[in-house]
Amino acid sequence: MTESPYLKDVREADQARVRRDDRAHVFHSWSAQGSIDPLPIASAEGSSFTDYDGNRYLDFSSQLVNVNIGYNHPRLIEAIQEQAGRLTTISPAFANDARSEAARLIVEKSPFDDGMVFFTNGGAEATENALRMARLHTGRQKVMAAYRSYHGATAGAIAVTGDPRRWPNEPGVPGIVRYWGPYAYRSAFHAADEQQECERALAHLRDTIMVEGPQAIAAILLETVVGTNGILVPPPGYLAGVRALCDEFGIVMIADEVMAGFGRCGEWFAIQHWDVTPDLITFAKGVNSGYVPLGGVVISRAVADTFTDRAFPGGLTYSGHPLACASAVASIRIMEDEGVLEHVRDMGERVIGPSLREIAQRHRSVGEVRGLGMFWAVELVRDRETREPLVPFNAAGPAAAPMTAFAAACRERGLWPFVHFNRTHVVPPCTTSEDELRRGLEILDAALSVADEHIA
Repeated sequence: MTESPYLKDVREADQARVRRDDRAHVFHSWSAQGSIDPLPIASAEGSSFTDYDGNRYLDFSSQLVNVNIGYNHPRLIEAIQEQAGRLTTISPAFANDARSEAARLIVEKSPFDDGMVFFTNGGAEATENALRMARLHTGRQKVMAAYRSYHGATAGAIAVTGDPRRWPNEPGVPGIVRYWGPYAYRSAFHAADEQQECERALAHLRDTIMVEGPQAIAAILLETVVGTNGILVPPPGYLAGVRALCDEFGIVMIADEVMAGFGRCGEWFAIQHWDVTPDLITFAKGVNSGYVPLGGVVISRAVADTFTDRAFPGGLTYSGHPLACASAVASIRIMEDEGVLEHVRDMGERVIGPSLREIAQRHRSVGEVRGLGMFWAVELVRDRETREPLVPFNAAGPAAAPMTAFAAACRERGLWPFVHFNRTHVVPPCTTSEDELRRGLEILDAALSVADEHIA
């Protein structure tokens, strides 16, 4: 059916207004305000979103790797509407059914036999409060945090972040100690294989603990599977080794599951893939796919008991907001009813992984593919032998041109990619169908020919 001229005029007027008001009044994160022109989005459904010109994009980014359950799931919308009609907001000092039920379900899905949940508005605040809990629980101040990591943009969270977004925020919160995590493809330890990478990364971590003084270290913080900085899946034995070091020296192990949790890796929490139990888990994003802002810390009983007779010195006006918690309850039940975790494991093992490995054979710009579930990275290089990245570390402007051209080629074909440094990540909603995945991977395959052109 042809769109009427009137509706076309209305749509174009709406787009112009949205773009004008955005540029005049919205201050965007991580951006030089004068150099951006955000695309106005009109609607979204399932695994795709649509702009005002009617262009539909299959989303291989899940926005910021948070729309795990897909856009506009009717049951999730209905749960928010029902809660809004009954109780829109209440202070954290009161109890309410949505908050209590969300906490119970989250603990049940966690590795803890018994535990509690402190709710926040997002992942950065979860990091802040997890660090506070670890320091108060141990009476120590130092926190060990990895390079190639991201934990949020509030003061403490950006201080423990290991990527370049930390640089302009320095000097930051004191007491942060850096260490290198495992990354076999670009090993900091000159390892020959994954087993050696694991052994050497753990030896490095032990040595760092030794020279920093274990009696001063409150926590070791890590992303279970490193997200934005590479989809770095830890080698077998690494997380168990970190757990053993924490036990040996009385250090709190904090697993950042903000991006990797709630189905993204085919488990409720990614760390369950390795059967390891940390002391604290931070979460956000996929807990309710961002329909309403929500995050939190899952707290082991041992840490929670620290505050049985001692007040926890932290809080948020919107901690455990009823609308957010109702959406989390609905999201967890939808994932159970629709077999989302099983779907993610199946698609990762049978479709995404094999397809990406086939794609890698066809493109000289692909150095490595890695991942699990619906959490994958394609690392692009100029030379497979030397592993020189297609663009330099933290490249911007003309230096990033090859990746910019690749991303544009994806968008022109109807795929919205997640691009960071010299990588594209394959991180679609966890509900994305097999047909949609194969269509997106075909587009990715075609767009990689553009990356190939930048190799001499």
